[in-house]
Amino acid sequence: MALYCIADTHLSLSVPKSMEVFGNRWKDYTDKLIRGWNAVVSGQDTVILPGDISWGMTLEEAGDDLRLLDSLNGTKILLKGNHDYWWQTRKKITDWFEENGITTLRLMQNDAYRCEGRILCGSRGWFCDPKGSPEQADPEKIAAREVIRTEMSLRAALALRGDSDDELLAFFHFPPVYRGFVCRGIVDLLHRYGIRRCWYGHIHGVYDLPPVFRFEGIEMTVVSADYLRFLPLRIV
Repeated sequence: MALYCIADTHLSLSVPKSMEVFGNRWKDYTDKLIRGWNAVVSGQDTVILPGDISWGMTLEEAGDDLRLLDSLNGTKILLKGNHDYWWQTRKKITDWFEENGITTLRLMQNDAYRCEGRILCGSRGWFCDPKGSPEQADPEKIAAREVIRTEMSLRAALALRGDSDDELLAFFHFPPVYRGFVCRGIVDLLHRYGIRRCWYGHIHGVYDLPPVFRFEGIEMTVVSADYLRFLPLRIV
């Protein structure tokens, strides 16, 4: 059994939304994802998807995308991204999963999971886009909220670890550190809870980034789908 990660699948089976504006790598990306995923992931493996999963605006619009993910190999743990407008309360989503026969999708939302001798935690996180976005009307308030949500997941991870020495692994949609930007609140939490490795997505059409870099002793890895050429990255 292995643990994989890939972010930003941006599936759009029911919503006409092209990702090709971000470059040629996005051409026929759904087919690339299906082929790549089932080529490396087995039914016994687990895949973390840190956000921007579907362009659907509601659960019903995202339904075909979620069913597609359910049909792929392995168990999938989903985090919310900034474009996951379909995401509702845990109960509404899990009830919908049950009603629609979805059996391999799990949600990570203010909680944590044990997998392959590690404890998995994370959140959407926060990233101050220099191009601006409607979300940034009150960036300090949003950042504070995401720090709280991140700490809830980290606390759940510690509780789940108990007296073991299992490593805590953190996953985010937004990069905690990206070139000149540092989400200080989240980075400080990573230090406080002893996180030494994390994975992030959100960044598209940028391929000169190092796949892994260290910031203040924390190893950070980009797992945006186009960066990975739609092939889930094995991390354990």
